[in-house]
Amino acid sequence: MIGMIHCPPFPGSPRYRGATMDGLYDACLRDAEALIAGGMHGLIVENHGDIPFSKPEDIGPETPAFLSVVTDRVRRATGAPVGINVLANAPLPAIATAVAGGADFVRVNQWANAYVANEGFMEGRAGEALRYRSLLRAENVRIFADAHVKHGSHAIVADRSVTELTRDLAFFDADCVIATGQRTGHAASPEEIAEIAAATHLPVLVGSGVTEDNIATILSRTNGVIVASSLKVGGVWWNPVEPERVKRFVERSAAGL
Repeated sequence: MIGMIHCPPFPGSPRYRGATMDGLYDACLRDAEALIAGGMHGLIVENHGDIPFSKPEDIGPETPAFLSVVTDRVRRATGAPVGINVLANAPLPAIATAVAGGADFVRVNQWANAYVANEGFMEGRAGEALRYRSLLRAENVRIFADAHVKHGSHAIVADRSVTELTRDLAFFDADCVIATGQRTGHAASPEEIAEIAAATHLPVLVGSGVTEDNIATILSRTNGVIVASSLKVGGVWWNPVEPERVKRFVERSAAGL
């Protein structure tokens, strides 16, 4: 079970309002410690506060710089496995952050093929990303890739099934597949989870809409989950992690196994 650290807005993003760097880093560290103390097994550090997100080619060097500091501090404080997701769909900055911060994996929302996201047209960048990983001699950094990712239209590949799109992730050397719903906090359907799981030999995670009410069912069908909103105060993604919610979530997950 992997918990999300939704970083506050960093300098350079539209919603940044002058918070000190120590204040930003401390907020991330509090969430990380609450998640691991509550029983989560790993973490993903993500620049979710940088809304609206830039396309990969428009992301400046400041973003991986800030994320690298967060990642290093979180890893040292918790000792937990850590992943990186740089929004939107930016595997090269994510890999650079993982190497600098000592992370274990990156999440990439569109690894192969293409779709139309909130930010516009998004192409899979597997070839470029894996060559960059080789350049950094960072083959130890694993690739967690979404299948039929949320927050977008897949009409451009509508003539190809979810099964085929999932198989493309393994063909392009991903290490893990993530199933999602339509948007943040929206659960993936049981039918789509089943189709994705049947299409790949890779581990399958559910990456959105996981709650204490459905965690046992989801874990019975997959290898794990990535969870965020349901562990925050009020169930809202931009709020701090609520330790009691984490505790209940972990207890419900254990009860279903």
